[in-house]
Amino acid sequence: VQLQASGGGLVQAGGSLRLSCASSKFTFSNYNTAWFRQAPGKGREFVAAVRGSDDGTTYAESVKGRFTASRDNAKNTVLLQMNNLKPEDTAVYCCAVGPPLSTLRVGVDAYDYWGQGTLVTVSS
Repeated sequence: VQLQASGGGLVQAGGSLRLSCASSKFTFSNYNTAWFRQAPGKGREFVAAVRGSDDGTTYAESVKGRFTASRDNAKNTVLLQMNNLKPEDTAVYCCAVGPPLSTLRVGVDAYDYWGQGTLVTVSS
């Protein structure tokens, strides 16, 4: 497995979870890394991205102010801290890496390698 997301689970609305993306193949500081999610019956949706060169970030409007993406270079992991979770955040979350472009992209076609997802369920 090139990329592995973990940290999902069941949480009540208003709660928090922290997702991790780990890789034995990719050094995240050399790539842009993104989080996407897919809710039941819906398409894949961009959540957040971290730029490899300088840790710059961008977020979907729906999560801005609630989610924080970051990178831990010592552990070679990319994190997604999710606070004030809402039922509409329920989805399978996965991480993906792509070339270290200066502009962070939000489209699935900007990322070449995808990991297995982790399920986040937010109850009301």
